[in-house]
Amino acid sequence: MLIKIKTNLDIPSSEITDKKLYLNRREFIRAASMAAVTAASGSLGSDLLMSDTVQAGEKLEGVVKGPYSTDEKPTSYTAITTYNNFYEFGTDKESPAEIAPKTLKPRPWSVAVEGEINKPAVYHLEDLIPKTLEERVYRHRCVEAWSMVIPWVGFPLADLIKRFEPTSKAKFVEFTTLYDPEQMPGQKRAILKWPYVEGLRMDEAMNPLTILAVGLYGEVLPNQNGAPLRLVVPWKYGFKSIKSIVKIRFVEEQPMNTWALAAPDEYGFYANVNPEVDHPRWSQARERRVGEFFKRKTLMFNGYAEQVAHMYANMDLRTYF
Repeated sequence: MLIKIKTNLDIPSSEITDKKLYLNRREFIRAASMAAVTAASGSLGSDLLMSDTVQAGEKLEGVVKGPYSTDEKPTSYTAITTYNNFYEFGTDKESPAEIAPKTLKPRPWSVAVEGEINKPAVYHLEDLIPKTLEERVYRHRCVEAWSMVIPWVGFPLADLIKRFEPTSKAKFVEFTTLYDPEQMPGQKRAILKWPYVEGLRMDEAMNPLTILAVGLYGEVLPNQNGAPLRLVVPWKYGFKSIKSIVKIRFVEEQPMNTWALAAPDEYGFYANVNPEVDHPRWSQARERRVGEFFKRKTLMFNGYAEQVAHMYANMDLRTYF
């Protein structure tokens, strides 16, 4: 598996994602060729996120439009919140939306920050979230060759990292998901090695495209989408954007991320979107946007080559996939 991408953020209207989808995969397949549009928008601020009683679906005010957003029309809220990979709640795409709202308790929430930094501590969620949040519309592509355009709401990871004052030994950032089989019943099965772990090189973590998301579509982040805090790295495959983060650790050596440990011949540490290298079990040259019938070309680095290609200029992407 490898990853390269052409930069093209201007997509013709004929390729825009439908705005109405049915709630599950069977209905999606049946409806994929239909054209319908719904509109949803909103703004998000940080005040409500501080509340222990916050609920997914609650609107927040005061969100500013962030830079780097694609001009593509977002995938529908229904599709984004009901067609998910989140194995902590089951391997079906529908399971997270069915289970997570009933079992996951995203408030109160704390994040342990450790490792090669000057300010290690256990931080309450409200101490991590800045007063100003941004809405950024990003492409989000999964290895299974389907993709969405999601209006995430969050803040730059780089801003948070600076607050922790990393030392010169901090070469990578490691993230860990909550481990609690009662809240996340999928963890009762040995599908993967729990808890889920992901990582970024420091320059990737500091790239302005990388954000920590706390919402989408102007609303509080739903449980099934990684509440209350998840990573969004838009030029990489979806499994890199770890959900429900409880630990951030700054380390000198490259972390062993969960999928690279589970299937090292299929999922590498970098996971940059690269249509020029096939996954061992399928081609990655084309993808189907959720809500569309026809496939489209997969773009190198998921369309963000202009912003990120320089970080991999001297790397063999067939080796570092």
